[in-house]
Amino acid sequence: MHPQNYSKRWDVISVTTLGSLMTAIDSTIVILGIPVIMQAIHADMIEMAWVIMGYILMSTSLVLTIGRIGDSYGRIRVYEAGFLVFVLGSALSGLSQTGWQLVVFRLLQGSGGAMMIGNSFALISEAFPENERGKAFGINSIAWGIGGVVAPVLGGVIITYLGWRYIFYVNVPIGLFAVLWARFRLRGFTETKRKEDFDFAGAALFTASVSLVLIAIMASIGVGISVIDVSSVVLSMMAFLAFLVVERRSVHPLFRFSMFRDRVYAASTTAAFLQSVAMYAIMFLVIFYLEAAKGYSILESSILLIPMPLFSSLVAPLGGLISDRIGARVPATAGIALQGVALCMLSALTLNSSYAAVAAGLAVMGVGSGLFFSPNTSAVMSSIPRGYYGVGSGMMTTLRNTGQAISIALAIAVAAASMPLDAVFALFLGTNVSLSASFMTAYVEGMDSALRFSIALAALAGFASLVRGRQGTPVLR
Repeated sequence: MHPQNYSKRWDVISVTTLGSLMTAIDSTIVILGIPVIMQAIHADMIEMAWVIMGYILMSTSLVLTIGRIGDSYGRIRVYEAGFLVFVLGSALSGLSQTGWQLVVFRLLQGSGGAMMIGNSFALISEAFPENERGKAFGINSIAWGIGGVVAPVLGGVIITYLGWRYIFYVNVPIGLFAVLWARFRLRGFTETKRKEDFDFAGAALFTASVSLVLIAIMASIGVGISVIDVSSVVLSMMAFLAFLVVERRSVHPLFRFSMFRDRVYAASTTAAFLQSVAMYAIMFLVIFYLEAAKGYSILESSILLIPMPLFSSLVAPLGGLISDRIGARVPATAGIALQGVALCMLSALTLNSSYAAVAAGLAVMGVGSGLFFSPNTSAVMSSIPRGYYGVGSGMMTTLRNTGQAISIALAIAVAAASMPLDAVFALFLGTNVSLSASFMTAYVEGMDSALRFSIALAALAGFASLVRGRQGTPVLR
Protein backbone atom coordinates (compact mmCIF):
# COMPACT_ATOMS: atom_id res chain seq x y z
CA MET A 1 0.00 0.00 0.00
CA HIS A 2 1.27 3.47 -0.86
CA PRO A 3 1.14 5.55 2.36
CA GLN A 4 0.14 8.71 0.50
CA ASN A 5 -3.13 7.05 -0.49
CA TYR A 6 -4.38 7.27 3.08
CA SER A 7 -4.02 11.04 2.93
CA LYS A 8 -6.25 11.05 -0.17
CA ARG A 9 -8.93 8.84 1.34
CA TRP A 10 -11.49 11.60 1.78
CA ASP A 11 -10.92 12.78 -1.78
CA VAL A 12 -11.60 9.22 -2.96
CA ILE A 13 -14.76 9.11 -0.84
CA SER A 14 -15.94 12.42 -2.32
CA VAL A 15 -15.51 11.15 -5.90
CA THR A 16 -17.00 7.69 -5.39
CA THR A 17 -19.85 9.11 -3.32
CA LEU A 18 -20.66 11.55 -6.10
CA GLY A 19 -20.77 8.64 -8.55
CA SER A 20 -22.99 6.65 -6.20
CA LEU A 21 -25.27 9.65 -5.72
CA MET A 22 -25.69 10.12 -9.46
CA THR A 23 -26.50 6.47 -10.13
CA ALA A 24 -28.79 6.28 -7.09
CA ILE A 25 -30.79 9.29 -8.20
CA ASP A 26 -31.05 7.92 -11.73
CA SER A 27 -32.19 4.42 -10.74
CA THR A 28 -34.83 5.69 -8.32
CA ILE A 29 -36.19 8.36 -10.68
CA VAL A 30 -36.46 5.92 -13.57
CA ILE A 31 -38.49 3.44 -11.51
CA LEU A 32 -40.67 6.31 -10.31
CA GLY A 33 -41.33 7.43 -13.87
CA ILE A 34 -42.23 4.00 -15.32
CA PRO A 35 -46.04 4.49 -15.35
CA VAL A 36 -45.70 7.93 -16.97
CA ILE A 37 -43.16 6.79 -19.55
CA MET A 38 -45.41 3.83 -20.45
CA GLN A 39 -48.21 6.17 -21.45
CA ALA A 40 -46.02 8.86 -23.04
CA ILE A 41 -44.23 6.60 -25.53
CA HIS A 42 -46.95 3.91 -25.72
CA ALA A 43 -44.77 1.15 -24.28
CA ASP A 44 -45.91 -1.87 -22.28
CA MET A 45 -44.77 -3.13 -18.90
CA ILE A 46 -42.46 -5.71 -20.44
CA GLU A 47 -40.56 -3.01 -22.33
CA MET A 48 -40.41 -0.92 -19.16
CA ALA A 49 -39.05 -3.89 -17.23
CA TRP A 50 -36.30 -4.17 -19.82
CA VAL A 51 -35.56 -0.46 -19.38
CA ILE A 52 -34.56 -1.36 -15.83
CA MET A 53 -33.13 -4.82 -16.48
CA GLY A 54 -31.19 -3.72 -19.57
CA TYR A 55 -29.25 -1.19 -17.53
CA ILE A 56 -28.55 -3.78 -14.84
CA LEU A 57 -27.65 -6.45 -17.40
CA MET A 58 -25.10 -4.23 -19.13
CA SER A 59 -23.47 -3.15 -15.90
CA THR A 60 -23.45 -6.81 -14.83
CA SER A 61 -21.83 -8.11 -17.99
CA LEU A 62 -19.14 -5.43 -18.06
CA VAL A 63 -18.29 -4.87 -14.42
CA LEU A 64 -15.77 -7.73 -14.16
CA THR A 65 -13.99 -6.74 -17.33
CA ILE A 66 -14.02 -3.11 -16.19
CA GLY A 67 -12.63 -4.18 -12.82
CA ARG A 68 -9.85 -6.05 -14.61
CA ILE A 69 -9.08 -3.01 -16.78
CA GLY A 70 -8.94 -0.88 -13.64
CA ASP A 71 -6.57 -3.35 -11.97
CA SER A 72 -4.32 -3.31 -15.03
CA TYR A 73 -4.33 0.26 -16.29
CA GLY A 74 -5.64 2.42 -13.45
CA ARG A 75 -9.07 2.83 -11.93
CA ILE A 76 -9.23 6.60 -11.82
CA ARG A 77 -9.20 7.13 -15.60
CA VAL A 78 -11.76 4.37 -16.08
CA TYR A 79 -13.96 5.94 -13.40
CA GLU A 80 -13.75 9.34 -15.11
CA ALA A 81 -14.62 7.76 -18.48
CA GLY A 82 -17.59 6.11 -16.78
CA PHE A 83 -19.00 9.51 -15.87
CA LEU A 84 -18.79 10.61 -19.53
CA VAL A 85 -20.40 7.44 -20.93
CA PHE A 86 -23.15 7.68 -18.31
CA VAL A 87 -23.81 11.28 -19.33
CA LEU A 88 -24.04 10.32 -23.03
CA GLY A 89 -26.41 7.44 -22.30
CA SER A 90 -28.57 9.72 -20.15
CA ALA A 91 -28.85 12.39 -22.84
CA LEU A 92 -29.82 9.83 -25.51
CA SER A 93 -32.33 8.16 -23.16
CA GLY A 94 -34.06 11.49 -22.79
CA LEU A 95 -34.38 11.73 -26.58
CA SER A 96 -36.00 8.27 -26.96
CA GLN A 97 -39.22 8.01 -28.96
CA THR A 98 -40.12 4.34 -28.35
CA GLY A 99 -39.78 1.81 -25.56
CA TRP A 100 -37.09 -0.21 -27.30
CA GLN A 101 -35.09 2.91 -28.17
CA LEU A 102 -35.05 3.71 -24.47
CA VAL A 103 -33.89 0.17 -23.72
CA VAL A 104 -30.94 0.53 -26.14
CA PHE A 105 -29.82 3.86 -24.71
CA ARG A 106 -30.16 2.51 -21.18
CA LEU A 107 -27.71 -0.21 -22.23
CA LEU A 108 -25.21 2.54 -23.03
CA GLN A 109 -25.96 4.23 -19.73
CA GLY A 110 -25.41 0.91 -17.99
CA SER A 111 -21.97 0.68 -19.58
CA GLY A 112 -21.03 3.95 -17.90
CA GLY A 113 -22.48 2.71 -14.64
CA ALA A 114 -20.30 -0.41 -14.87
CA MET A 115 -17.19 1.71 -15.34
CA MET A 116 -17.96 3.48 -12.07
CA ILE A 117 -19.31 0.55 -10.04
CA GLY A 118 -16.52 -1.76 -11.18
CA ASN A 119 -13.90 0.52 -9.63
CA SER A 120 -15.66 2.26 -6.76
CA PHE A 121 -15.15 -0.35 -4.02
CA ALA A 122 -11.60 -1.03 -5.18
CA LEU A 123 -10.68 2.66 -4.95
CA ILE A 124 -12.11 2.90 -1.44
CA SER A 125 -10.26 -0.26 -0.38
CA GLU A 126 -6.97 1.17 -1.65
CA ALA A 127 -7.54 4.52 0.05
CA PHE A 128 -8.61 3.30 3.50
CA PRO A 129 -6.90 1.01 6.02
CA GLU A 130 -8.82 -2.16 6.80
CA ASN A 131 -10.00 -0.97 10.22
CA GLU A 132 -11.75 2.05 8.63
CA ARG A 133 -13.36 0.40 5.62
CA GLY A 134 -16.67 -0.31 7.29
CA LYS A 135 -16.99 3.38 8.09
CA ALA A 136 -15.91 4.27 4.54
CA PHE A 137 -18.47 2.00 2.92
CA GLY A 138 -21.08 3.30 5.35
CA ILE A 139 -20.34 6.87 4.29
CA ASN A 140 -20.42 5.87 0.65
CA SER A 141 -23.76 4.12 1.11
CA ILE A 142 -25.20 7.34 2.55
CA ALA A 143 -25.13 8.58 -1.04
CA TRP A 144 -27.52 5.81 -2.02
CA GLY A 145 -29.78 6.79 0.86
CA ILE A 146 -29.61 10.50 0.08
CA GLY A 147 -30.15 9.74 -3.59
CA GLY A 148 -33.15 7.68 -2.61
CA VAL A 149 -34.53 10.58 -0.55
CA VAL A 150 -33.76 13.33 -3.04
CA ALA A 151 -34.67 11.39 -6.19
CA PRO A 152 -38.37 10.80 -5.42
CA VAL A 153 -39.01 14.47 -4.66
CA LEU A 154 -36.77 15.68 -7.47
CA GLY A 155 -38.28 13.14 -9.85
CA GLY A 156 -41.82 14.02 -8.86
CA VAL A 157 -41.21 17.71 -9.44
CA ILE A 158 -39.36 17.13 -12.73
CA ILE A 159 -41.96 14.76 -14.16
CA THR A 160 -44.86 16.96 -13.02
CA TYR A 161 -43.53 20.28 -14.26
CA LEU A 162 -40.90 19.52 -16.93
CA GLY A 163 -41.78 16.07 -18.30
CA TRP A 164 -40.26 12.61 -18.02
CA ARG A 165 -37.38 13.28 -20.42
CA TYR A 166 -35.74 15.57 -17.91
CA ILE A 167 -35.28 12.74 -15.41
CA PHE A 168 -32.48 11.66 -17.76
CA TYR A 169 -31.25 15.11 -18.69
CA VAL A 170 -30.59 15.93 -15.03
CA ASN A 171 -27.61 13.54 -15.10
CA VAL A 172 -25.77 15.61 -17.71
CA PRO A 173 -24.62 18.58 -15.58
CA ILE A 174 -23.97 16.33 -12.56
CA GLY A 175 -21.81 13.97 -14.61
CA LEU A 176 -19.76 16.72 -16.23
CA PHE A 177 -19.08 18.30 -12.84
CA ALA A 178 -18.09 14.87 -11.47
CA VAL A 179 -15.42 14.40 -14.17
CA LEU A 180 -13.82 17.74 -13.34
CA TRP A 181 -14.02 17.04 -9.60
CA ALA A 182 -12.31 13.65 -10.00
CA ARG A 183 -9.54 15.14 -12.14
CA PHE A 184 -8.86 17.81 -9.53
CA ARG A 185 -9.16 15.82 -6.29
CA LEU A 186 -7.43 12.53 -7.19
CA ARG A 187 -4.10 13.91 -8.36
CA GLY A 188 -1.31 12.15 -6.50
CA PHE A 189 -3.29 8.99 -5.76
CA THR A 190 -1.02 6.00 -6.51
CA GLU A 191 -2.74 2.85 -7.76
CA THR A 192 -1.68 -0.79 -7.50
CA LYS A 193 -1.67 -2.22 -11.04
CA ARG A 194 -1.49 -5.77 -12.36
CA LYS A 195 -1.49 -6.15 -16.13
CA GLU A 196 -3.23 -9.31 -17.29
CA ASP A 197 -4.99 -10.48 -20.43
CA PHE A 198 -8.75 -10.07 -20.57
CA ASP A 199 -11.05 -13.07 -20.51
CA PHE A 200 -13.44 -11.91 -23.22
CA ALA A 201 -14.75 -15.45 -23.83
CA GLY A 202 -15.71 -15.78 -20.17
CA ALA A 203 -17.44 -12.39 -20.18
CA ALA A 204 -19.43 -13.24 -23.33
CA LEU A 205 -20.54 -16.64 -22.01
CA PHE A 206 -21.59 -15.27 -18.62
CA THR A 207 -23.59 -12.45 -20.24
CA ALA A 208 -25.27 -14.89 -22.63
CA SER A 209 -26.22 -17.20 -19.76
CA VAL A 210 -27.86 -14.43 -17.71
CA SER A 211 -29.55 -12.82 -20.74
CA LEU A 212 -31.11 -16.07 -21.91
CA VAL A 213 -32.60 -16.74 -18.46
CA LEU A 214 -34.13 -13.25 -18.34
CA ILE A 215 -35.53 -13.62 -21.86
CA ALA A 216 -37.12 -16.95 -20.95
CA ILE A 217 -38.75 -15.54 -17.80
CA MET A 218 -40.09 -12.41 -19.47
CA ALA A 219 -41.30 -14.23 -22.62
CA SER A 220 -43.43 -16.61 -20.52
CA ILE A 221 -45.54 -13.83 -18.98
CA GLY A 222 -49.11 -14.01 -20.18
CA VAL A 223 -48.59 -16.98 -22.50
CA GLY A 224 -47.09 -19.63 -20.23
CA ILE A 225 -43.98 -21.70 -20.82
CA SER A 226 -43.26 -22.36 -24.49
CA VAL A 227 -40.68 -24.31 -26.46
CA ILE A 228 -38.73 -21.07 -26.95
CA ASP A 229 -38.61 -20.51 -23.19
CA VAL A 230 -37.37 -24.04 -22.52
CA SER A 231 -34.80 -23.70 -25.29
CA SER A 232 -33.59 -20.41 -23.82
CA VAL A 233 -33.12 -22.02 -20.40
CA VAL A 234 -31.26 -24.98 -21.91
CA LEU A 235 -29.00 -22.67 -23.91
CA SER A 236 -28.43 -20.61 -20.76
CA MET A 237 -27.31 -23.71 -18.86
CA MET A 238 -25.01 -24.72 -21.72
CA ALA A 239 -23.50 -21.23 -21.80
CA PHE A 240 -22.93 -21.31 -18.05
CA LEU A 241 -21.28 -24.74 -18.19
CA ALA A 242 -19.06 -23.50 -21.02
CA PHE A 243 -18.27 -20.46 -18.88
CA LEU A 244 -17.14 -22.71 -16.01
CA VAL A 245 -14.90 -24.73 -18.36
CA VAL A 246 -13.36 -21.58 -19.86
CA GLU A 247 -12.72 -20.10 -16.42
CA ARG A 248 -11.03 -23.26 -15.16
CA ARG A 249 -8.66 -23.30 -18.12
CA SER A 250 -7.96 -19.58 -18.38
CA VAL A 251 -4.62 -18.26 -17.15
CA HIS A 252 -6.30 -15.00 -16.12
CA PRO A 253 -9.96 -15.95 -15.54
CA LEU A 254 -12.79 -13.49 -15.24
CA PHE A 255 -13.97 -15.27 -12.09
CA ARG A 256 -11.25 -16.28 -9.65
CA PHE A 257 -13.05 -19.24 -8.10
CA SER A 258 -10.16 -19.65 -5.66
CA MET A 259 -11.54 -16.63 -3.80
CA PHE A 260 -14.67 -18.64 -2.97
CA ARG A 261 -12.49 -20.95 -0.87
CA ASP A 262 -12.46 -18.13 1.65
CA ARG A 263 -15.57 -18.74 3.75
CA VAL A 264 -16.15 -15.05 4.48
CA TYR A 265 -15.94 -14.09 0.81
CA ALA A 266 -18.15 -16.97 -0.35
CA ALA A 267 -20.85 -16.40 2.28
CA SER A 268 -20.82 -12.61 1.91
CA THR A 269 -21.10 -12.61 -1.88
CA THR A 270 -23.83 -15.28 -1.73
CA ALA A 271 -25.73 -13.14 0.77
CA ALA A 272 -25.36 -10.11 -1.50
CA PHE A 273 -26.72 -12.06 -4.48
CA LEU A 274 -29.73 -13.52 -2.64
CA GLN A 275 -30.52 -10.20 -0.96
CA SER A 276 -30.59 -8.53 -4.39
CA VAL A 277 -32.91 -11.17 -5.83
CA ALA A 278 -35.22 -10.81 -2.84
CA MET A 279 -35.28 -7.03 -2.44
CA TYR A 280 -34.50 -5.14 -5.63
CA ALA A 281 -37.95 -5.42 -7.21
CA ILE A 282 -39.71 -4.08 -4.11
CA MET A 283 -39.52 -0.44 -5.23
CA PHE A 284 -40.79 -1.47 -8.68
CA LEU A 285 -43.81 -3.22 -7.14
CA VAL A 286 -44.57 -0.53 -4.56
CA ILE A 287 -44.40 2.43 -6.94
CA PHE A 288 -46.91 0.73 -9.23
CA TYR A 289 -49.08 -0.03 -6.19
CA LEU A 290 -49.07 3.64 -5.13
CA GLU A 291 -49.61 5.16 -8.57
CA ALA A 292 -51.81 2.63 -10.32
CA ALA A 293 -53.60 0.76 -7.51
CA LYS A 294 -53.97 3.55 -4.94
CA GLY A 295 -54.27 6.41 -7.43
CA TYR A 296 -51.62 8.73 -6.01
CA SER A 297 -50.05 11.28 -8.35
CA ILE A 298 -46.40 11.11 -9.34
CA LEU A 299 -45.49 13.88 -6.90
CA GLU A 300 -47.48 12.32 -4.07
CA SER A 301 -46.02 8.87 -4.71
CA SER A 302 -42.51 10.27 -4.80
CA ILE A 303 -42.88 11.80 -1.36
CA LEU A 304 -44.52 8.66 0.03
CA LEU A 305 -41.49 6.56 -0.94
CA ILE A 306 -39.08 8.55 1.23
CA PRO A 307 -39.16 6.41 4.44
CA MET A 308 -37.10 3.58 2.91
CA PRO A 309 -34.10 5.59 1.62
CA LEU A 310 -34.29 7.98 4.58
CA PHE A 311 -33.93 5.26 7.20
CA SER A 312 -31.35 3.45 5.09
CA SER A 313 -29.13 6.55 4.91
CA LEU A 314 -29.47 7.17 8.66
CA VAL A 315 -28.62 3.60 9.66
CA ALA A 316 -25.91 2.76 7.09
CA PRO A 317 -23.04 4.57 8.88
CA LEU A 318 -24.04 2.88 12.15
CA GLY A 319 -23.94 -0.50 10.43
CA GLY A 320 -20.45 0.26 9.13
CA LEU A 321 -19.18 1.34 12.55
CA ILE A 322 -20.60 -1.77 14.21
CA SER A 323 -18.93 -4.02 11.64
CA ASP A 324 -15.58 -2.28 12.20
CA ARG A 325 -15.81 -3.26 15.89
CA ILE A 326 -17.43 -6.69 15.97
CA GLY A 327 -17.40 -7.92 12.37
CA ALA A 328 -20.12 -8.09 9.72
CA ARG A 329 -22.06 -11.19 10.73
CA VAL A 330 -24.30 -9.69 13.45
CA PRO A 331 -25.32 -6.37 11.82
CA ALA A 332 -25.64 -7.84 8.30
CA THR A 333 -27.75 -10.79 9.46
CA ALA A 334 -29.93 -8.51 11.59
CA GLY A 335 -30.41 -6.30 8.53
CA ILE A 336 -31.58 -9.23 6.42
CA ALA A 337 -33.97 -10.33 9.19
CA LEU A 338 -35.50 -6.83 9.36
CA GLN A 339 -35.92 -6.77 5.59
CA GLY A 340 -37.75 -10.08 5.85
CA VAL A 341 -40.08 -8.52 8.42
CA ALA A 342 -40.66 -5.59 6.07
CA LEU A 343 -41.57 -7.98 3.24
CA CYS A 344 -44.16 -9.58 5.50
CA MET A 345 -45.62 -6.15 6.30
CA LEU A 346 -45.81 -5.12 2.64
CA SER A 347 -47.30 -8.44 1.56
CA ALA A 348 -50.29 -7.72 3.83
CA LEU A 349 -51.26 -4.61 1.83
CA THR A 350 -54.65 -4.41 0.16
CA LEU A 351 -56.40 -1.80 -1.95
CA ASN A 352 -57.88 -0.44 1.28
CA SER A 353 -54.62 -0.28 3.26
CA SER A 354 -53.66 3.09 4.71
CA TYR A 355 -50.46 4.86 3.81
CA ALA A 356 -49.26 4.32 7.38
CA ALA A 357 -49.05 0.59 6.63
CA VAL A 358 -46.97 1.28 3.52
CA ALA A 359 -44.70 3.73 5.34
CA ALA A 360 -44.07 1.33 8.21
CA GLY A 361 -43.03 -1.43 5.83
CA LEU A 362 -40.76 0.91 3.86
CA ALA A 363 -39.16 2.27 7.06
CA VAL A 364 -38.33 -1.20 8.38
CA MET A 365 -36.99 -2.10 4.94
CA GLY A 366 -34.72 0.96 5.06
CA VAL A 367 -33.35 0.11 8.51
CA GLY A 368 -32.61 -3.43 7.37
CA SER A 369 -30.91 -2.22 4.21
CA GLY A 370 -28.72 0.19 6.16
CA LEU A 371 -27.60 -2.54 8.55
CA PHE A 372 -26.85 -5.03 5.78
CA PHE A 373 -25.09 -3.21 2.97
CA SER A 374 -21.99 -1.56 4.44
CA PRO A 375 -21.04 -4.43 6.83
CA ASN A 376 -21.48 -7.01 4.08
CA THR A 377 -19.47 -4.99 1.56
CA SER A 378 -16.73 -4.41 4.14
CA ALA A 379 -16.56 -8.16 4.82
CA VAL A 380 -16.20 -8.89 1.10
CA MET A 381 -13.46 -6.34 0.51
CA SER A 382 -11.53 -7.33 3.65
CA SER A 383 -11.40 -10.93 2.44
CA ILE A 384 -9.84 -9.98 -0.92
CA PRO A 385 -6.01 -10.05 -1.29
CA ARG A 386 -4.39 -6.69 -2.03
CA GLY A 387 -3.93 -6.15 -5.75
CA TYR A 388 -7.12 -8.06 -6.55
CA TYR A 389 -9.65 -5.53 -5.26
CA GLY A 390 -11.00 -4.83 -8.76
CA VAL A 391 -11.53 -8.52 -9.56
CA GLY A 392 -12.93 -9.39 -6.13
CA SER A 393 -15.32 -6.45 -5.92
CA GLY A 394 -16.26 -6.99 -9.57
CA MET A 395 -17.27 -10.58 -8.83
CA MET A 396 -19.45 -9.42 -5.93
CA THR A 397 -21.00 -6.64 -8.01
CA THR A 398 -21.63 -9.02 -10.90
CA LEU A 399 -23.50 -11.43 -8.65
CA ARG A 400 -25.42 -8.63 -6.98
CA ASN A 401 -26.40 -7.00 -10.28
CA THR A 402 -27.39 -10.38 -11.70
CA GLY A 403 -29.63 -10.76 -8.68
CA GLN A 404 -31.19 -7.36 -9.34
CA ALA A 405 -32.03 -8.21 -12.95
CA ILE A 406 -33.45 -11.59 -11.96
CA SER A 407 -35.43 -9.90 -9.18
CA ILE A 408 -37.39 -7.71 -11.61
CA ALA A 409 -38.08 -10.61 -13.97
CA LEU A 410 -39.11 -13.01 -11.20
CA ALA A 411 -41.29 -10.44 -9.45
CA ILE A 412 -43.30 -9.78 -12.61
CA ALA A 413 -43.46 -13.49 -13.50
CA VAL A 414 -44.60 -14.58 -10.02
CA ALA A 415 -47.12 -11.73 -9.79
CA ALA A 416 -48.49 -12.55 -13.26
CA ALA A 417 -48.80 -16.25 -12.41
CA SER A 418 -51.20 -15.33 -9.58
CA MET A 419 -53.42 -13.10 -11.73
CA PRO A 420 -56.24 -13.84 -14.21
CA LEU A 421 -55.05 -13.93 -17.80
CA ASP A 422 -57.08 -10.87 -18.85
CA ALA A 423 -55.56 -8.86 -16.00
CA VAL A 424 -52.07 -9.96 -17.04
CA PHE A 425 -52.62 -8.79 -20.61
CA ALA A 426 -54.16 -5.50 -19.50
CA LEU A 427 -51.50 -4.70 -16.92
CA PHE A 428 -48.23 -6.14 -18.24
CA LEU A 429 -48.79 -6.26 -22.01
CA GLY A 430 -50.86 -3.10 -22.43
CA THR A 431 -49.89 0.58 -22.39
CA ASN A 432 -52.54 1.89 -19.99
CA VAL A 433 -51.96 2.05 -16.24
CA SER A 434 -55.47 3.39 -15.49
CA LEU A 435 -57.19 0.03 -15.08
CA SER A 436 -60.38 -1.15 -13.43
CA ALA A 437 -60.68 -1.87 -9.72
CA SER A 438 -60.88 -5.63 -10.39
CA PHE A 439 -57.62 -5.57 -12.32
CA MET A 440 -55.95 -3.54 -9.58
CA THR A 441 -57.19 -6.02 -6.98
CA ALA A 442 -55.66 -8.78 -9.07
CA TYR A 443 -52.39 -6.85 -9.17
CA VAL A 444 -52.29 -6.47 -5.38
CA GLU A 445 -52.84 -10.21 -5.03
CA GLY A 446 -50.05 -10.86 -7.52
CA MET A 447 -47.79 -8.46 -5.63
CA ASP A 448 -48.50 -10.41 -2.45
CA SER A 449 -47.35 -13.62 -4.16
CA ALA A 450 -44.17 -11.95 -5.38
CA LEU A 451 -43.41 -10.60 -1.90
CA ARG A 452 -43.98 -14.00 -0.29
CA PHE A 453 -41.52 -15.50 -2.74
CA SER A 454 -39.06 -12.78 -1.75
CA ILE A 455 -39.49 -13.69 1.92
CA ALA A 456 -38.20 -17.20 1.18
CA LEU A 457 -35.21 -15.75 -0.68
CA ALA A 458 -34.52 -13.36 2.20
CA ALA A 459 -34.41 -16.33 4.59
CA LEU A 460 -31.75 -17.96 2.41
CA ALA A 461 -29.77 -14.70 2.31
CA GLY A 462 -29.98 -14.49 6.10
CA PHE A 463 -28.64 -18.02 6.44
CA ALA A 464 -25.71 -17.23 4.14
CA SER A 465 -24.93 -14.15 6.20
CA LEU A 466 -25.17 -16.03 9.47
CA VAL A 467 -22.73 -18.82 8.56
CA ARG A 468 -19.89 -16.57 7.41
CA GLY A 469 -16.73 -17.07 9.45
CA ARG A 470 -14.45 -14.61 11.15
CA GLN A 471 -12.61 -12.13 8.94
CA GLY A 472 -8.92 -12.95 8.70
CA THR A 473 -6.01 -12.34 6.36
CA PRO A 474 -7.09 -13.09 2.76
CA VAL A 475 -5.00 -15.59 0.85
CA LEU A 476 -5.28 -16.13 -2.92
CA ARG A 477 -4.81 -19.82 -3.67
